[in-house]
Amino acid sequence: MKDRFEYGQNPAKTRDGDLIAAYECDPKTADAEFLLSKAKYKAITGREQKKDEDVLCYQIRQAFPPGELDAEAALAVSYELAMRWTKGKHAFFVVSHIDRPHPHCHIYYNSTTLDCTHKFRDFLGSGRALRRLSDRVCIEHGLSVIANPKLHSRGKYKHYGAWLGGKKAPTFQQRLKAQIDLCLAEQPESFAAFLQAMKAAGFEAKQSRGAVSFRAPTFGQERFTRLRASTLGDAYTEAAIRAAIEGRAAPSGGRSADSRRVNLVIDIQAKIQAGKGPAYQRWATVYNLQQMAAAVQYLQEHGLMDYAVLEQRAAEAAERFHTLSEKVKTTEAELRRNKELRAAVHDYAKTRPVFEEYKAKRYSNQFLSEHEAEISLYRTAQATFRRILAGAKLPKMDALKAEAAELAADKKTLYAEYRAARTDMRELVTVKANIDRLFGLSDEQKNKEMERQRHDQNKADRPR
Repeated sequence: MKDRFEYGQNPAKTRDGDLIAAYECDPKTADAEFLLSKAKYKAITGREQKKDEDVLCYQIRQAFPPGELDAEAALAVSYELAMRWTKGKHAFFVVSHIDRPHPHCHIYYNSTTLDCTHKFRDFLGSGRALRRLSDRVCIEHGLSVIANPKLHSRGKYKHYGAWLGGKKAPTFQQRLKAQIDLCLAEQPESFAAFLQAMKAAGFEAKQSRGAVSFRAPTFGQERFTRLRASTLGDAYTEAAIRAAIEGRAAPSGGRSADSRRVNLVIDIQAKIQAGKGPAYQRWATVYNLQQMAAAVQYLQEHGLMDYAVLEQRAAEAAERFHTLSEKVKTTEAELRRNKELRAAVHDYAKTRPVFEEYKAKRYSNQFLSEHEAEISLYRTAQATFRRILAGAKLPKMDALKAEAAELAADKKTLYAEYRAARTDMRELVTVKANIDRLFGLSDEQKNKEMERQRHDQNKADRPR
């Protein structure tokens, strides 16, 4: 732990410790504090794990795309993720690193709870659960999430952030073409103004061999890319760009539409009031334009150009998601109940002869001291039956095993439907939220807009 914690708190990576946030612990002595809690846990509970099997702490790494937020904002998001994941029951600290082009944070949390009576146990699907929570926190903060992550790939290992939207990170040429489109969309007055806009976006420019070249050191690009047809296409030559600026051609007509996942747009004014500067404002404006374009594309592809239909579909998707979520929770509760009953039935059958002998000996204290563990298991099993069955007939083990298999199959089917419904709901709700933001619709304005659409439709349906 000491080595891990020292790596995380490296002053060169955390801006001399400014990018560290802690909860119920001191990061400088966290390793000692975490170990002390283990000793208290043993003293309170009497339980102790083998040294090579005990988990001292857990680490979460959360990364964000370059330029999406700064190190301070990343620290705040990861702190919220840690608090919601541990539910405030475990001590933790978060570090935000600035040694990479992409903002990323490390979360270290104690496996033992603050009251030293329980430990965090890694469970089946914990990675997926953490990813769902991380996605939820990011969406709530207007950040992008990875729709279809691929943690491993054949050949060279790809880190999680390299699979944005289920696709490989864009090439340097693709990034350059996208930035050219964005700069031309702002209608620069001259080619010199265009070059200034590219520079403000983080691209270096140089003139060599009669052609302009660009590179993006922010993304690790070392060589310059020339503006020529053989590299970028006819729409991205210097002549084509000058023609677009002068109004003699459509800007970057060769670029295909971006079909990546739609994300929530950013409230730029709120961010500016929170202290964001002009560079962030420029980036956020471009980002919002991309998300609005993606939202419109989604509406076109799914035939949802009528706002009333979009609102209905979004409500139906949310309702279906919540219904499936409740079914999944119910099935999981039934599985836990079944598992607890099977364990109780097993203990009951194993210890019943001992308890019967204990009764025959008229509850002898000497017999109790000799068989205290078996008698305790028997009584615990009986208490489980009373609590779960409430007087009902004790089920047989074969019936419980069959029920468990059926519940597990139902859960697998429900989870597949749940994931599909979640994706559908996220897309529809996000698109609708972006459209509402685009038109600045309040609830009252949305009602008026729907009424106007119905009026126009009725008018169009009248015979002439």
